[in-house]
Amino acid sequence: MRHLINWILSALAVWVVARFVPGFHVHSAAAALVAALVIGFVNATLGTLLKLITLPLTILTLGIFWLVINALMLEVASFLLGSWFRVDSFKAAFLGAILLSLVNMLFRWLAGTSRKTT
Repeated sequence: MRHLINWILSALAVWVVARFVPGFHVHSAAAALVAALVIGFVNATLGTLLKLITLPLTILTLGIFWLVINALMLEVASFLLGSWFRVDSFKAAFLGAILLSLVNMLFRWLAGTSRKTT
């Protein structure tokens, strides 16, 4: 049940980011759900690999480089989803990555799904 709530919150976060970041587009609510799923999958696979490979650079930049990787993962998701979810530029992807992280954190905190329960 928690995974379903997190998925819906992620889709809502994608929808919110699309309203505030110019060049970040979501076609519909269904597209936001699919985009959240694809973004999560891309981050879990390719994003994890890139974060591991670029760990020294991330340490050198005090973690800022992870925003670049997250922006690249948004670009990959945009490429995979075509017109349903589109990011026009790297600037939009970078701003979207920052805002998406913050909105996701806020929503999960408000919903109480950010903490682990046993």
